[in-house]
Amino acid sequence: MKLDAAMFVRLRRLAPVLDDVLNAGEVEHADQAVDLASLAELCSQLFDAYHCENPGEIARARLDALESQ
Repeated sequence: MKLDAAMFVRLRRLAPVLDDVLNAGEVEHADQAVDLASLAELCSQLFDAYHCENPGEIARARLDALESQ
């Protein structure tokens, strides 16, 4: 699934906050928490769009994840 330009820009802008949190091992600032919430919302939108286009692949990936646990 190809990202549209606006979605790509938003994802690119929010990606560094995840890197910061992972490197620090904690959420250090309120703005990081807000950006993480925005990133989660964006990821959810991407998942929903992908799922609409590829429901069978999502189901298979979920089964594979369950089997590997």
